[in-house]
Amino acid sequence: MDSNDVIDELNTLIETCKDGEYGFLSCAEHVRSASLREVFAQRAAGCREAAGELQQLVRQQGGKPEDEGSTSGAMHRGWVAVKGTLTGYSDLAMLEECERGEDAAVARYRKASQKALPAGVMEVVQRQMAGVLRNHDQIRLLRDQARNAADKT
Repeated sequence: MDSNDVIDELNTLIETCKDGEYGFLSCAEHVRSASLREVFAQRAAGCREAAGELQQLVRQQGGKPEDEGSTSGAMHRGWVAVKGTLTGYSDLAMLEECERGEDAAVARYRKASQKALPAGVMEVVQRQMAGVLRNHDQIRLLRDQARNAADKT
């Protein structure tokens, strides 16, 4: 894999991280639960840190790092706003949308981890992918708990 391909792959992951950061912050604005707001704020900070680490790798490869999210991420955040308006921004709806965003992040990291990236870059991608999987599992667990609570009411 040549340097330009590595840079492109890293920039795609940076967009993914930025999408996650913006998505978590957006959902944090609309949830009622203070504990969920804190979880979303922590996940947003983690995404921001991951993007910064990837941006440094792009610079090391001689490239210009992305500093924005993707178009699809912006569209997803727009959908979150529409769905939130329709559902009254319920905590469950925000968790469901966060899980959808995390599904996309997992898929992008899995795709990147199958590429022939340089060893040092691959180590970072795999470590970050483990974090994305933890985020996904945490959000899914919280979503399941919210669904169970909603079913009991």
